[in-house]
Amino acid sequence: MSDTVHTDLAALARAYDVFFVDQFGVLRDDVGPYDGAISALSQLAALKKQIVILSNSGRSGQYNAERLIKLGFAPTSFQHFITSGDVAFETLSRAQWSVAKHGRCFTVSSGGDRNLADRLGLVSIDTARDADVIIISGSEAERIPMEEYREMLRPAAESRAPCYCTNPDIHKLHEGRVAPGAGSIARLYEEMGGKVAWLGKPFPEIYRHALRVAGVEDPRRVVCIGDSIEHDILGANTAGLASVLVRTGILADKDEKELARLSEQSSAHANYVLDRFCF
Repeated sequence: MSDTVHTDLAALARAYDVFFVDQFGVLRDDVGPYDGAISALSQLAALKKQIVILSNSGRSGQYNAERLIKLGFAPTSFQHFITSGDVAFETLSRAQWSVAKHGRCFTVSSGGDRNLADRLGLVSIDTARDADVIIISGSEAERIPMEEYREMLRPAAESRAPCYCTNPDIHKLHEGRVAPGAGSIARLYEEMGGKVAWLGKPFPEIYRHALRVAGVEDPRRVVCIGDSIEHDILGANTAGLASVLVRTGILADKDEKELARLSEQSSAHANYVLDRFCF
């Protein structure tokens, strides 16, 4: 992290025109907005910056946008809300998808969400044993042990049912603590021999989708702000975009030495560090 520049939002606003901003860990935690985040997003919008909320959420951008607005964020403070769930729906809707519509789908999510399966016309079932396809879009690992997820998914992995992880986050925030995310559950599936297709940050398709939706002509004018080195920073690096690591969220308690180790481990390096998302 020695080459990373400490910065603030005012400096970033002078240097960039398009902001890809992560949701959890940057604007909010699992309870509500971070101090100053609501006004900071509105101030950026007032400076005529194009703002895209880019989130590893298995739910749609529309659902997430409505939830953000209910927390107090102004509808005019961002132009687009793009999620890994949106990219998954676009990808899996294509004709070449190998699992036919009306196939049997077992979904691992939070809050019983089966939205993607419903949108794709799949038949949701309650056990992985008879599944034609697995969707992993969320985690409740704060209350469900990882070993229970392993046994839940073992029959599908053994039968080689294809799995789509629509939220690659390895960790998530829960009541001020870090818990295993959907990506950790997908890794269990791979460990058991199952094949997983990953949709979301840090993988390229979500960035191509966001650049296309935003109508970006010059990627050099885009900056990505996130709290995860292995998702936000690596994803921005891979997409050839500038990146900012914000020191809230899942890495808030890590010191400079640990951040440097994580950067080397992920082969991902932020251009900037931001203490928090505020002016």
